[in-house]
Amino acid sequence: MSEEEQLGEIRKRIDALDEQIQDLLNQRAEAAMEVARIKLAADPNAVFYRPEREAEVLRRVKERNRGPLGDEEVARLFREIMSACLALERPLKVAYLGPEGTFTQAVALKHFGHSVSAVSMTSIPDVFQEVETEVADYGVVPVENSSEGVINHTLDMFLSSPLKICGEVSLRIHHNLLGRPQALEGIRTVFSHQQSLAQCRGWLDRHLPFVERVAVGSNAEAARLAAETEHTAAIAGDMAAELYGLETLESNIEDEADNTTRFLVIGRRGTQPSGSDKTSLLVSTRNESGGLYHLLQPLAGHGISMTRIESRPSRRGNWDYVFFIDLLGHRDDPEVAKALGELRDMAGMYKELGSYPQSAL
Repeated sequence: MSEEEQLGEIRKRIDALDEQIQDLLNQRAEAAMEVARIKLAADPNAVFYRPEREAEVLRRVKERNRGPLGDEEVARLFREIMSACLALERPLKVAYLGPEGTFTQAVALKHFGHSVSAVSMTSIPDVFQEVETEVADYGVVPVENSSEGVINHTLDMFLSSPLKICGEVSLRIHHNLLGRPQALEGIRTVFSHQQSLAQCRGWLDRHLPFVERVAVGSNAEAARLAAETEHTAAIAGDMAAELYGLETLESNIEDEADNTTRFLVIGRRGTQPSGSDKTSLLVSTRNESGGLYHLLQPLAGHGISMTRIESRPSRRGNWDYVFFIDLLGHRDDPEVAKALGELRDMAGMYKELGSYPQSAL
């Protein structure tokens, strides 16, 4: 058999497989619509998006994957299938910290898929308000970076907001130097968000030591300015480059190769256990010696692993602080529930921010 005949046979097989895949996709969509009909018959205000269900599905997708496609690529494809099927049931509206072209938008689409209505907001409080007032179903906000620490605006919002944490997404942040076609020697100004400038400080010191660094509201805004201004460049990601028609002058200029930002998904409802969860708390200690030590003892006593603790001013008085705590497990897990019950009795203030599927990254 000639090469052309061999290729022809393979192409026929690919066409047949494509037809089967398309048929199965439509069968899945019909099943999703049947779920919607059953739910709406029982409750006109039925909830269709179930974070724990999606987390379980994607976990199984990765576990049964045998390649040659990688786990993350297969999970991404299934995420888009679920997003499209959910849109047939009831399209989701997701607010994110904008403008368009930011990493937060990329996270919203990574977590919910491209079939949602993603709406750009100008500030973190605006994202919270959009969800609190039920204009949006969910919101996506950054909470911490592996090299630059926490985003205080996000933590502070939980002091007064009734919203729950419904999920988390960790995104590897790759910063690119974007601009019009030009040599590095022609750049006079670099625009970027202050955190991105900090995350690329070493590279800038080595390669553009005498170039002015101007902090702006977002990397997408930086890309817009670079597109409009000669002898400038921006530090931003691939989405911003595509949106504003810029070229990548240098790739992956972040100082830390594993530079990662964690984002939170916020909503109005709690999330059921998924089998691999985190719980976030907001607590304060009583005004006594060793208060924090005693407050954390129930976690140790019940074998609960604490993954993060962060202090913030309580806004109730000078030198009064609250603590944000992340721990492994769901609030409904028996040992976690016992530990939280003891901790609640000991705390000066106690607020559960949510239990949610933990990010795979």
